Amino acid sequence: MMRKKIVVANWKMNLSLAEGEQLFKNIIKEPQPYTYNHNVIICPPYTHIARFANIIKEADKDNISLGAQNCFDKVSGAYTGEVSVNMLKEAGARTVIVGHSERRQHFNESNGFIKNKIDALLVAKLQPIFCCGEPLKIREANQQNEFVYHQLEESLFHLTNETIANNIIIAYEPIWAIGTGKTASLAQAQEMHYFIRNVLVKQFGDEAAYNIPILYGGSCTATNACDLFSCADVDGGLIGGASLKFETFMPIIQALK
Repeated sequence: MMRKKIVVANWKMNLSLAEGEQLFKNIIKEPQPYTYNHNVIICPPYTHIARFANIIKEADKDNISLGAQNCFDKVSGAYTGEVSVNMLKEAGARTVIVGHSERRQHFNESNGFIKNKIDALLVAKLQPIFCCGEPLKIREANQQNEFVYHQLEESLFHLTNETIANNIIIAYEPIWAIGTGKTASLAQAQEMHYFIRNVLVKQFGDEAAYNIPILYGGSCTATNACDLFSCADVDGGLIGGASLKFETFMPIIQALK
């Protein structure tokens, strides 16, 4: 079976509920060039998810779903300000981003903590989007492979072949290309995606590794999306700034082939 082609919109801490709702409705009502294997996941702020879930239910769109930008690893308790996986599921989220570079950088999230989040999501039957990727100093030292390997090893290697094949999406983020306007070259993107897939092959076997979508998460735009998505091991994108406007996001969706 052909692995999924996916575009994920990570709105981060942007767009009011009214602004986000209008954008979401515009995306949903647009004729979509999807097949069974083409999916769009919108990850708005927590406060938007329940409202959007009602909109998507009324629209009856099979290929568009909702995700969250983060979660906590505990089911409940005295954790002021945190949101559990069950709360997100009840609100209407079906996937959750974990390990985003901004969470790692600003909140010191470790590979072990991210592993715990993944386990909590799987118990709740939500799909993790696991982010990995190297900062500039690691890339300049040509140590990106070792750096990403350890991220994969410490957060995913405990999973079974079946679990990772059926439940995990991976997003490769060259951190030096996020919000900077820089983009990894096509060769750099494909090289890292190929490396990640081969790590998965060695750990989980050919069949599992082939089925796992690996998305590119570094300044993907309407201009470069077609070329990036044409790379053999790039299965779509985790989109930040370009997902905040209809005119810059729709061409990226339409670049899925």
